Amino acid sequence: MESQFNVDVLVVGSGASGMATAITAKLLGLNVLVIEKSKNYGGTTARSGGWLWVPGTKLAKAYGHEDSPEAVKAYLKHEGGDAYNEERVDSFVNHCSDAIDFFTKNTAVQFDMPLTFPDYHAEAPGAMQGGRSMVTRPFDARELGDRLALLEPPLPELTVFGMMIGSGADLRHFMKATRSLESALYTVKRFGTHFAECLKYGRGMLLTNGNALAGRLAKSALDLDIPVLVDTAAKELILANGKVVGLKAVSAGQEIKINASRAVVLAAGGFPHNTELRKRLYSHSVTGLDHWSPTTETNTGDSIAMVEKVNVKVDTHLENNAAWAPISLVKRKDGTHGVMPHFIDRAKPGVIAVNKKGKRFVNEANSYHDFVQGMIKGANIDGEITSWLICDRKTLRMYGLGSVPPQPLPIGKYLKSGYLKQGRSIAELAKNCGIDPQGLEETINKFNPLAKIGQDPEFGKGSKAYNRYQGDPLHMPNPCLKPIEQGPFYAVQLRPGDIGTYAGLPVDRHSRVLDATGQIVQGLYSVGNDATSIMGGNYPGAGITLGPALVFGYQTGLFIAKGKDNNPIKERTVENQEAVAV
Repeated sequence: MESQFNVDVLVVGSGASGMATAITAKLLGLNVLVIEKSKNYGGTTARSGGWLWVPGTKLAKAYGHEDSPEAVKAYLKHEGGDAYNEERVDSFVNHCSDAIDFFTKNTAVQFDMPLTFPDYHAEAPGAMQGGRSMVTRPFDARELGDRLALLEPPLPELTVFGMMIGSGADLRHFMKATRSLESALYTVKRFGTHFAECLKYGRGMLLTNGNALAGRLAKSALDLDIPVLVDTAAKELILANGKVVGLKAVSAGQEIKINASRAVVLAAGGFPHNTELRKRLYSHSVTGLDHWSPTTETNTGDSIAMVEKVNVKVDTHLENNAAWAPISLVKRKDGTHGVMPHFIDRAKPGVIAVNKKGKRFVNEANSYHDFVQGMIKGANIDGEITSWLICDRKTLRMYGLGSVPPQPLPIGKYLKSGYLKQGRSIAELAKNCGIDPQGLEETINKFNPLAKIGQDPEFGKGSKAYNRYQGDPLHMPNPCLKPIEQGPFYAVQLRPGDIGTYAGLPVDRHSRVLDATGQIVQGLYSVGNDATSIMGGNYPGAGITLGPALVFGYQTGLFIAKGKDNNPIKERTVENQEAVAV
């Protein structure tokens, strides 16, 4: 017999956007249910870096960052180009400060702001050197109780002995552990605490990055008694008089019907693992199989398939249909391959990227999104898009490379598996990688003398604020440049990947889904990567997925509850302060 649920709001997906919508709607008095296709909750949010791009917050002002809506919109207009959507950008900008205040005051969600973290194109009109990207504060997993077992784990490739390393000050201490007594003591303490927790609990208890955000959102939902059904896949929208009033799903193998009197909100994470959509929408991926993503494997575009019933088509007008990131494939103990995204190693001094011909093709220290665009143009040889990160032993042991950790951790298993290539000479390394030896030697010989004096006239590595931020500030004269000269030499192969899709369902300023004629589909909303990105196919700064996810989740929950943009949160919190404070 088919089970049936009756709620005000049904949210499909338990990542940041879905949970933000659910929490907001619940705090405003609505009855909410969240369903999640995976057997774990948290989605790709739980695997992410946990950074959020949210301009104009009180937290930024407290750190001395003065911003303005006009500057934010000027920057997003520069980034979005012809795809700039003024109505949706206005909606985002107008709700940023209120959204962060709402979550930090009324839920377990908390953030930290670095003193500086430049926008990725900090030299563009309206860009800032800091104040727009913030990171989720680490979280004690014990607060989740029994629900911890169902939290989506972080990518193993981004942990050390299962320990999550925060992408802010935490990571900087680990990178300097052999060069700073303070950092060495910090690192020893972190490892000691982690191993003690593993002995007691079977795992570490400190959640960082996106795992902390997913955990904090889950704690907030737990405090509010919001049910989250895992292993529950949405299958078909239910219509009544042209309005979406619910959907049919399969939960743990059983068919269920969920009636939603106010709204169905699609937040299922986009389509990064849908081979056919990748083949159709990623111009560089001929088969759909020659592209990789570290996102949650259950993100296969289920929402896109369902909305065909109400004449909704995926919006494909963006310059780039996903947020690109170079990846390397890491062989795991069970024989499968993990997908390792390369975020910061490319910027380090003594690291360059070359194509099969041994030639550089891009500024390696640019953002991961920009780097892959460079790969598509400059590393597509013989029908294959691939490149290698090259460095010498000193650089490898100081900074690591991809999944290969810096000293004093061992590197033998990476050499044995073939993930890390080695050569006593540049020519031998080239041969072991399938790179043209003469081309690579010419590149190194041209690069080294200029790198020694901090210059890169060909690609300008280290010439931009974001380059320098990700480099090594202790290395002079250029934090991103150092010769590659002392063997043995090493390489890791890169391939094109993504960390989430940009193309999605067309929505209006209130996240209401629009059909092929531009009309609102009553009762149907979409947030997160299921909806078309407001970034115009570009990547303006750290957290441009999670920031809008949280803000639009808040705005959407607010609109569903009230039907307008006014902010009733203060009135709600005064009346129910004890109930919602955590």
